[in-house]
Amino acid sequence: MAALPSQLKALTRLRCAVFQTSYNPTSMRTGAKYLRARLRGPSMLKYYPPVINIAQLARKYPELELVDEDEEQRLQDIEDRKKRGKGAPKKAKTKADSRRTQRKR
Repeated sequence: MAALPSQLKALTRLRCAVFQTSYNPTSMRTGAKYLRARLRGPSMLKYYPPVINIAQLARKYPELELVDEDEEQRLQDIEDRKKRGKGAPKKAKTKADSRRTQRKR
């Protein structure tokens, strides 16, 4: 004796309720496979060691008098550029100081 389509549909719905799976009669893509999967972030954070930041260490322990050589070099380069006239322009204190208003006149 063959089962009717309505009986098969009811059986599928009941099976989903019993086994706690989602009822998806149209086979739509739901992304359930990816939502059920374990998150990758925590294991990736465990894999890579924490990055040692000299600036943070210097702020946390000022008595050690640590010097960040990269930062010192960066500040020296900025100073050299300013001496040659290649530095960043000064910020406008007021609206009248801005270059945009001077160009519009």
